Amino acid sequence: MNLKSVKLRHNIIGHSELLDRALSTAVRVAPTDLTVLIKGESGVGKEVFSRIIHQQSARKHESFIAINCGAIPAGTINSELFGHEKGAFTGATSDRRGYFEVANKGTIFLDEIGEMPLDTQAYLLRVLENGEYIKVGSSTVQKTDVRIIAATNVDLLEKIKKGKFREDLYYRLSTVPIEVPALKERKEDITVLFRKFASDFAEKYNTSPVRLDERAELVIQNYAWPGNIRELKNLVEQLSVLSEEKQIDAQILLDNFPYLLKRNLPAKTEQGEASGSMEEREILYKLLFDMKSDLNDLKGLVFGLIQKNDLDIPSFQNGSQITSITELLPQNDRDYSASSPATDYSSDESLLYGGQEESFTIDHSAEPLSNAEIVEEILSLEDMEKEMIGKALSKYKGRRKEAASELGISERTLYRKIKQYNI
Repeated sequence: MNLKSVKLRHNIIGHSELLDRALSTAVRVAPTDLTVLIKGESGVGKEVFSRIIHQQSARKHESFIAINCGAIPAGTINSELFGHEKGAFTGATSDRRGYFEVANKGTIFLDEIGEMPLDTQAYLLRVLENGEYIKVGSSTVQKTDVRIIAATNVDLLEKIKKGKFREDLYYRLSTVPIEVPALKERKEDITVLFRKFASDFAEKYNTSPVRLDERAELVIQNYAWPGNIRELKNLVEQLSVLSEEKQIDAQILLDNFPYLLKRNLPAKTEQGEASGSMEEREILYKLLFDMKSDLNDLKGLVFGLIQKNDLDIPSFQNGSQITSITELLPQNDRDYSASSPATDYSSDESLLYGGQEESFTIDHSAEPLSNAEIVEEILSLEDMEKEMIGKALSKYKGRRKEAASELGISERTLYRKIKQYNI
């Protein structure tokens, strides 16, 4: 079956390349019994993809059960999935068949799989590996032949790092991953979907559909749609009810939905502020040190040209005249050598931007006055960090909590740095 017929059959609107790619993967994996993990933001239609896989498979005449793992309490999810025996817990007045027993030979769709408790994940892993499970309160192993399709709107790899999701289960579930694109990634489909929802609403309530002008279309195409298709559908229905005009311009659209002008740029969260402050500070230090290094290289080049060509130094704006290159250096650095660090001449901007605009010609035949070399000062991020930590601890007389607050890092990170630098 080609993609066009699949779209018509399952009422999928859109011509985005990303959408077609995801749909093509779903159609190709459907005839197999491979486990599928559908990834995508909330509201993109992950359950629609699971139904497409079921309908295109050999199990299409068997049961299809969709379960939202985040909506079932942790204390009852094992009973819901695997069933329980009478008397297994308080309130278990009779035997109960679980979803894996009811959907035998069919398909189970586990939405928000990242919200599943860790103990339930272990039971699910056993089902995936050998098709076995045990009812709550029972010691009898039962068999099931169920195809599992899972979906998530969170990064499961991040949950694995935090110890909230089993790594072995993740790789069992993601035999075939499918990425369902967010609405902001398929902007060409937004106006098509708008017209579809407007037409459906008008047909349902026997009214004329609302229409957007060009500027209004630009507004909805540039909005981020965090709620994706579900949010767009709600907007169309509200607009169909609230607006007295059927021809919608940008002003009418923004009067009803002013938030459409928001760009939803990423913001730094409070949780990540403490953990990321040191890394950001190190990046800033490196940037500043690189700038200083470049400035020292430039100054060294200018001094080298002046020395090599025996150039006259232009006078400063205050009228004073420099007659020797060494007069530009501090007193204790005038007899510098190759082993001495570079000196910061940031205050001598008149060397590069003098009060007198004098032109000069470089005489390449001139012999250099000396072989002196300005060596770049070696700056260490670790030394700077160690010095800052030492100053903070000294300021607060060893009180780590206050020192960590001053440095903008967590107390745990400060303790680790103290051990690292042996402070």
